Amino acid sequence: MRIVAGSRKGHRIDAPKGTATRPTSDRVRESAFSLVGPVDGASVLDMFAGSGAMGIEALSRVAERAVFVESDRDACRTINRNLDRLRLNATVLCQDALRFLATERARYDLVLVDPPYDFDYARLEPYLPRLLDDDGLLVYETGARTEPEIDGLAGRTSRKYGAARLTLFEH
Repeated sequence: MRIVAGSRKGHRIDAPKGTATRPTSDRVRESAFSLVGPVDGASVLDMFAGSGAMGIEALSRVAERAVFVESDRDACRTINRNLDRLRLNATVLCQDALRFLATERARYDLVLVDPPYDFDYARLEPYLPRLLDDDGLLVYETGARTEPEIDGLAGRTSRKYGAARLTLFEH
């Protein structure tokens, strides 16, 4: 995988070994950031971070800070290696997403959520609106057939890209 745009454009990043992680393709990442627009100075939360590709893409595009949340230890090591190789500073939290959401009080300009496709997204729904800054955007990646709804947030757009769907939410 490669970073699509920004200061680290063209640099390679690694994905965790095995099938437990499904990295977001370059095409879907590029489409996501085309929909989101500029992220200069943004605070970013990358949930179910996997390789960290989405959050790293935001940092490459001049986001101010990023927090990566991932429960898989190998994936956390991969995110840290990718950040070190690209000389990017960020916080990597190796913990369960629901445990993080239950205690997190910060708000973010951009929230990236990419759980396993079989994950019950309704379990996340109560937490997501309060994480999002008033003018922020939430990008939710699901399987192409799933169209998530989140109480307290309005859907901005939803687009399919092969087996994936990106749905953007705002207050």
